[in-house]
Amino acid sequence: MNAKFNLIVFLLALTLVNCKEKETFNDFKFAEKGISIVCEEENLKALINEAVFNFEDDITKFYCKEKPNLNSAYSQFIRNAISGRVKYEEIATPHTVKIFEALKKENSFWDAENEKSYLNYKSPFFNCISDRIQDQNLKTTLNALISTNSMSPKLFGSPLMSRSQNAVSDKYLAAYIAFDLYYAKLFSVNLSNVQEKPKPKVDFNKIPE
Repeated sequence: MNAKFNLIVFLLALTLVNCKEKETFNDFKFAEKGISIVCEEENLKALINEAVFNFEDDITKFYCKEKPNLNSAYSQFIRNAISGRVKYEEIATPHTVKIFEALKKENSFWDAENEKSYLNYKSPFFNCISDRIQDQNLKTTLNALISTNSMSPKLFGSPLMSRSQNAVSDKYLAAYIAFDLYYAKLFSVNLSNVQEKPKPKVDFNKIPE
C-alpha cells in the first residue's frame, strides 16, 4: 500500500515538474507587430514571432545606434555572423535571454549532435520556414544543401549575404537568420552577465532630419 502511495506521489511530482518546465512564455514586447510566421501549433506561434522581432530589435540597436536601419543591421550582422565576429553577449538583452530560455525547452527545434549548428535542419519548424522563403534562388540553394546533408550557416552564408535585404520583408527568411545565426549560437555564449543596454543620449543641438 505504501509503495503504491509513494508511486502516485512520485508521478504527481513528476507531472508538476514537467508542467513547470513547459510553462508558457507570456512576456511579449512585440505583440503589436502581429503574427507573420505561421509554422507551429498555436501556443508557439507567438513565441516564434516574438523571437524574430526581438532579434531584429537587438541587431538594429547594436549596429545602427545613430539612425535605426533594419536593412543595414541585417547586412552587418550576417556578414559578421558568417565570419565568426558577432559579439552575441553584447547584442543580447535580458529579454533575449528570457526568449532563449523558452525556446530551449522546445526540443524539436534543436539538434545537439549537429556540429555545424544546434538548429535542427530536419524539424517540421525548419521545413516550414525553408519552404516559405520568398526568394526562389535562396530557397533552391537551401533545399539543395539540406537534401545533400551539407547544410551549414557558412555554406549558405555566401548567397545569403548578397540578399540580406530580403529579410526585411520576408519574415520566413528572417526566421531562418534569427534561429540559425543568433539563437542557435547562444547555446555557446555565457549569458549570465547580459544587462539592459543604456538608451542612446539625445543630442539637443542636432537638427532633426
